[in-house]
Amino acid sequence: MAINTSYNWTIRYITIKYEKSRHSIHRLRKGEVMGYKEDFISIYQEHISREGSKELLEWLQTTDFFTAPASTKFHCACTGGLVQHSVKVYQVMMEKHFEEGADNPESFAVCALLHDLCKAQFYKCSTRNVKNEETGQWEKQPYFSVEDMFPYGHGEKSVFLIERFMRLKTSEAMAIRWHMGGFDDTAKSGGYAISNAFDKYPIAVKLHLADLESTYLREKGTSSVNRR
Repeated sequence: MAINTSYNWTIRYITIKYEKSRHSIHRLRKGEVMGYKEDFISIYQEHISREGSKELLEWLQTTDFFTAPASTKFHCACTGGLVQHSVKVYQVMMEKHFEEGADNPESFAVCALLHDLCKAQFYKCSTRNVKNEETGQWEKQPYFSVEDMFPYGHGEKSVFLIERFMRLKTSEAMAIRWHMGGFDDTAKSGGYAISNAFDKYPIAVKLHLADLESTYLREKGTSSVNRR
């Protein structure tokens, strides 16, 4: 399958580098980061084999997907948090929601591992002045912030980026598009699209539930960035 390269400028120029600072922002230990990356790649290569999947994985490794945080100050707000979250969502989906004979292992891997692809090249590490209460001195402290250079949305952005390399089934596209559930900006504005998607595609409900459980239950304590 020929890969559409007409949007390559989008990826090539959205390069966000994490600035090094002597004040270390909370991050997973190197071994943990590599562990989640290895888990991700292992699951991906074992279960996702459709045309274009190899090229998608190769592209992922040119982005900050494996080092980026999953949020600025909430769940997995740490270096390597995005891949950690992706693997945990997959684990929850398989443990809680996979039905042998009814569900497709490849679709579960695609949806769980790639639902937040939109967050690659999305965050940056900046610094701000914070007063040290003990010394009274102002110190530069690092924090994550959003620098969205490709404002295409959230779930729909993940779908768009994936399909630059490989085709999604309709059920997969729906699941990834609506994985935020009621937190999605479009869903907040009303309408029945998300309800219809959940009613028609069970995998969309399963991905949303796995995302919620992973974020609010399994990833507690994964962030040490102060909520300011």
